[in-house]
Amino acid sequence: MKKVAVIMGSDSDLAVVEKAFDVLRQLDIPFEAHVFSAHRTPEQAKEFTCHAADNGFGVIIAAAGMAAHLAGAIAANTVLPVIGIPIKSAGLGGMDALLSTVMMPSGIPVATVAIDGAKNAAYLAAEILAVNDENLRARLVAAREEAREQALAKDAAIAAKYNG
Repeated sequence: MKKVAVIMGSDSDLAVVEKAFDVLRQLDIPFEAHVFSAHRTPEQAKEFTCHAADNGFGVIIAAAGMAAHLAGAIAANTVLPVIGIPIKSAGLGGMDALLSTVMMPSGIPVATVAIDGAKNAAYLAAEILAVNDENLRARLVAAREEAREQALAKDAAIAAKYNG
């Protein structure tokens, strides 16, 4: 199975990004986590990204706040799918990160999830990898069914309490 690279621009992004780790672990997807900044360590970010496919990665998740364009900088150096997680910041609430992640030039796509949307980034990475992995696809189907059952149980509990 291909691995997922999870790159964050700063260790301050870790609290959000850990939610992606949880999903990847639940789905039994191997991953590596790194801190590379598009601005402070651009050479290291480029070096990692340029060799990611050769090193067994199938998808890269990139998380950064403010107007850092980490996901775009990574996407510029690979044809692997890149998923951007805009991280909420104090100044603009994450809108700066969202816009710098989603507004990419033609030919350099970045799939972008919601602000602080680490779980969905991991699920999207899993769906991408599942295109060529039936076992992973089955785990995703099972996870969806479990989520459906939990939602129905919550509905039943609310209905029992309030619907007389």
